Amino acid sequence: MGLNDTVSAERIHITFFGNCNAGKSSLVNAVLGQKLSVVSALRGTTTDPVKKAMELLPLGPVVITDTAGLDDESVIGSLRTEKTKEELSRTDIAVLVIDGTIGETETDRKFRDEIKTRGIPFVEVVNKADVADVFPDKKRDFLYVSAVTGEGIEELKVKLGSFTDAVKKEKKLVSDLVSPGDIVVMVTPVDESSPKGRIILPQQMVLRELLDIHAIPVLCQVEELHSAFAALSQKPRLVITDSRVFGEVSKAVSENIPLTSFSILMARYKGELDALLKGVSTLGKLRDGDKVLISEACTHHRQCNDIGTVKMPEWIRKFSDAEPEFSFTSGREFPDDVEKYRLIIHCGGCMINDAEMQNRIKKAEDAGIPMINYGMAIAAMQGVLKRSLVPFGIKL
Repeated sequence: MGLNDTVSAERIHITFFGNCNAGKSSLVNAVLGQKLSVVSALRGTTTDPVKKAMELLPLGPVVITDTAGLDDESVIGSLRTEKTKEELSRTDIAVLVIDGTIGETETDRKFRDEIKTRGIPFVEVVNKADVADVFPDKKRDFLYVSAVTGEGIEELKVKLGSFTDAVKKEKKLVSDLVSPGDIVVMVTPVDESSPKGRIILPQQMVLRELLDIHAIPVLCQVEELHSAFAALSQKPRLVITDSRVFGEVSKAVSENIPLTSFSILMARYKGELDALLKGVSTLGKLRDGDKVLISEACTHHRQCNDIGTVKMPEWIRKFSDAEPEFSFTSGREFPDDVEKYRLIIHCGGCMINDAEMQNRIKKAEDAGIPMINYGMAIAAMQGVLKRSLVPFGIKL
């Protein structure tokens, strides 16, 4: 992936929901202007969610998702329906597609209420307008479209674009902390758990943002940190480190130089910093047998010194002087029954969008379970959390 590419997590997610044969797939294809989804008169043609990245102005980079029917009553229909409902947790804008030849159903109404309850911007679309003879309440703000004739497709795109202010938020990773010409040292270890031939997404994002404002990024591994400092003609404005080497870097960097981590920057960027800080104190209160969930949003091959399944448990046992019971999830897997855990420790969440990460945090908050991210946990256990928050003006 290049520095100019927009990953799925940074795109606005638009999801099409509706009953079987409402014409969701045809409508998605019409919006995309290409055949992404298989179209058939057979009920339940779409099984797992189908996704496509595109540019949709004025929204910008988006992900369009086609989902299985909400009323699928086949043998595995309930599983498909659950998959469809899971998509709500990562949806920024919902499109509820109603079959114009049938009219609004009870399933449509219940799902619309669910969308409203979650506060997701949405539009209701009556499809098959070219052949429809049953129309919902004309007083409601429906869009009438036909995926076959193209009627209303442009109006739908305009309507989606009208949500720009609601879903596009101006976010900054680091550019509000430094100025043009400032030197920023990025400590990026390369070991067996590092991806081959590239740097990880948060590092890419920080690097690009620094370049955009004409700051001067200096990248090195922890072993070369002293050499990098010696080669600089001026003091760095900020040092950003991978969380795995937080302790080493903190010892090597003078206290008068601001220091933080990529993981903590990501939590701030996604608006999660305050919510996740609440769980820090629980780390030192863990007892034998307490259930701790360690969750990663990405999927990768586990290495012998994997940070999530190996290093994090080791650090927690040492810090808490206890033997908690650890569980692990990865990718899109995140449990509903979080109330059984004493603490949830989550990765930086760079591979899932803001909506999905906020949904996970809310799920934990609703259950009364504290949740922190890798960077905060490591900083706290290595005694540098207070220092890592100074760049943001936050005092513990």
